[in-house]
Amino acid sequence: IQLQCFQHNRAAFWHMNTSPTLIADLGALDALALRAGGAELLALDTEFMREKTYRAELCLLQLGDAEWRTCIDPLAVDLGAGTGWLRERWQSPQCQIVMHAGRQDLEVLAPCLGMPRNVFDTQIAASLTGLPPQIGYAELTRRLLGVDLSKAETRTDWARRPLSAAQISYALDDVRYLPALRAALLTKLKSQGRGAWLAEELAVFDNPALLDVRPELAWQRLKGLQGLDPLRIKLAQRLAEWREKRAIDRNRPRGWILDDGVLRAMVQEPPRDLEALRTIPEMQRGIVDRVGDELLALIAGCDLPSDLPPLPRRTRPDAEFEALVRKLGEATRAAAQRLELAPEVLATRKDLEQVARGDTAAAPLNGWRREVIGLKLLAARTS
Repeated sequence: IQLQCFQHNRAAFWHMNTSPTLIADLGALDALALRAGGAELLALDTEFMREKTYRAELCLLQLGDAEWRTCIDPLAVDLGAGTGWLRERWQSPQCQIVMHAGRQDLEVLAPCLGMPRNVFDTQIAASLTGLPPQIGYAELTRRLLGVDLSKAETRTDWARRPLSAAQISYALDDVRYLPALRAALLTKLKSQGRGAWLAEELAVFDNPALLDVRPELAWQRLKGLQGLDPLRIKLAQRLAEWREKRAIDRNRPRGWILDDGVLRAMVQEPPRDLEALRTIPEMQRGIVDRVGDELLALIAGCDLPSDLPPLPRRTRPDAEFEALVRKLGEATRAAAQRLELAPEVLATRKDLEQVARGDTAAAPLNGWRREVIGLKLLAARTS
């Protein structure tokens, strides 16, 4: 009986060698596993929502290869259930997962599937051929394949059910052209002799810490802390860590817990009582009522003196340092022009500042970039 049921599912799924547009039950997922079996390439994309949550909520998974494509509804079927085929292919070095700008896709899939072992990111590959570093999927498809994709469902609510035919068609387009894009980009990179560059860039996905969230480092995302004294920096670290942990625990955006501007104001002029908390611009009364005492206790735990150093005055950038960064930038732009690359693919402004400070860990001084631009930057820095 089980065999008959399975054969029925398989027949329903792969009638006339076409796949259903939406999988919403384990039978169809198992039938996909039977048909796709030992797939060596899977084009993949996701649709998710995160406006009201800390963690992105997976709403749809699109899969395909050069011959078939389908959507899987993760709100109706457990991606890791059934035969476990999807998890096995996702984690197999023998199956290449093709995505475009795949970092966020990994973020939403890693909790249920783990980390993939063999990733091809078409956005990264495109940047090495000379296309814009942040080129979108639709623009890449237009440039390389001459296909104009619909934008009708760009702002759709992917958490609502049922999904319309238009939504599903739009979602399927997000994987329909990935195999062809991969092939075109590989051909171009091979002709340019940049295959080793690509392998090195894609190795970032092999880092198990890629998606790690470390609340103690959350303060590093904050802007406007330049030049602050060590005591205020310590407070910024404590407040940002508290906010990150609370956001994770409640699965709410960190800005809902404490606004960036409010956090910076608390660091610059630490409040010592509830009244001082309430007078901070943009501070919401509800936050003071709910966690005001907790915030004050955290500030008190930093043992800040009553006479904190004055806030730093805005100073002009160091002229000699800025001149060196400009010089390094000129060398980078010249090299990028010769290679027909966007300069930021070789080195960003932050990279150039690291080089100017003598930081040997700067990206342009390592890997394939060292020969292409790094040695030139070192020469320019010392000349």
